[in-house]
Amino acid sequence: MSETIDALVATIEDRKIHPQEHSYTCKLLAAGPAEILRKVGEEAAEVVVAGALESRERLVYETADLFYHLLVMLAAKDLAWADVEAELRRRFKQGRHMPPTAAK
Repeated sequence: MSETIDALVATIEDRKIHPQEHSYTCKLLAAGPAEILRKVGEEAAEVVVAGALESRERLVYETADLFYHLLVMLAAKDLAWADVEAELRRRFKQGRHMPPTAAK
């Protein structure tokens, strides 16, 4: 994982354990899974629109929003990005599509 993603995951986990009053992440976590999933759906729709109709910059921006909300959803469900990585690794190994440097 990248340093940026590691830091984001750590921040989300920290907010889950140590809520802070003005934190958007804490607000989402406190609202519960249904609200987080609603936001994931909203952000996914924005990615679709950006991918179809908007600039590359807008697509990157909306994808970052979606990724953040997915990470919050995983944390709310007591899952980690590592769980998703493990599933991707499993799928690539089954299909033998992993590049040689990624296989470990």
